[in-house]
Amino acid sequence: MSAAVDAARLLRQPRASGLVNALLRRFLREREALLAGSLRDEAAASAHPAWLLQALRAAWPQHWQQILEANNQHPPMSLRLDLSRITRELYMTRLAAGGQSAQALAWLPTALVLDKAVAVSELAGFAEGCVSVQDAGAQLACALLAARPGEHVLDACAAPGGKTGALLEAVDGDLALTAVDIDGARVQRIADNLKRLRRQAQLVTADLTGGSAWRPDHAFDRILVDAPCSATGVIRRHPDIKLLRRPQDIAALALTQRRILTHCLTLLKPGGRLLYSTCSVLPAENERLVEAVLAADPRVRAVPLPQPPALPADVIECSTGMQLLPGNSARTDGFYYACLTVT
Repeated sequence: MSAAVDAARLLRQPRASGLVNALLRRFLREREALLAGSLRDEAAASAHPAWLLQALRAAWPQHWQQILEANNQHPPMSLRLDLSRITRELYMTRLAAGGQSAQALAWLPTALVLDKAVAVSELAGFAEGCVSVQDAGAQLACALLAARPGEHVLDACAAPGGKTGALLEAVDGDLALTAVDIDGARVQRIADNLKRLRRQAQLVTADLTGGSAWRPDHAFDRILVDAPCSATGVIRRHPDIKLLRRPQDIAALALTQRRILTHCLTLLKPGGRLLYSTCSVLPAENERLVEAVLAADPRVRAVPLPQPPALPADVIECSTGMQLLPGNSARTDGFYYACLTVT
């Protein structure tokens, strides 16, 4: 018997029903005092667990309130266009013909933000692969990796394949791209997405922490490490993160991230470019982790990120990369990016 059925039966019992009614009457009598008390509790008032509230305040003393506010808002629906198939202007015309509208982001040619979210089945060009749903901050990975036609590229931790598709679209498929994920079911999601986009890549199921027998027969010119993380930069899209994530998770995630990053650096050609990315806003997973990797291996060094010329001014430059925070003028989720090379 399910818990829901048990609860329903319990509420039908006279004693339980009377208790519930008594609690509701008390709330109505003491409503103002109870609400005032909850607002004095910062965790309750912000709808964030105390540990995360403390971590955000410590990491971003000038921005933590902005992050909290953004996390509690409804997220925009952002689109990525395949510019090898359709121009942004033509696509916006198609949207208008279907009674939809969107705003172009001046700093990223592939990005649009819909004025009103719709089901993907109602999205013009989705089934044909002309457009995908992807936050503009995630789209930025493609521009920062700056892969060139003909290069060998590794997309590590690639599922569900959004960035894989973006990389292939940027050069109209002219990449020798290998997409890797640790889980076979998630690799199948990459395959499904690439089929819709009409793009191809080598798909591999492997553990990139160094525990897998998989080893490519060549080094890579470019590597994207979109590492598994706390996802504290995308809470507005997944509010359950606030309930599911625990403070001890951060250290465990950072250990996994470091193993993946360290291993992937061994797969990079000397002078190649590795882009490290998370959708976290916690420095332990971002700049502090990259600093630790740099300190541990003198062959690894940070290189400047090729920033798009119109990137908004409120992007935060870190010691080893840059941080986008939720609620910024770029209208993105929270993302961290750093670029590394090996000698």
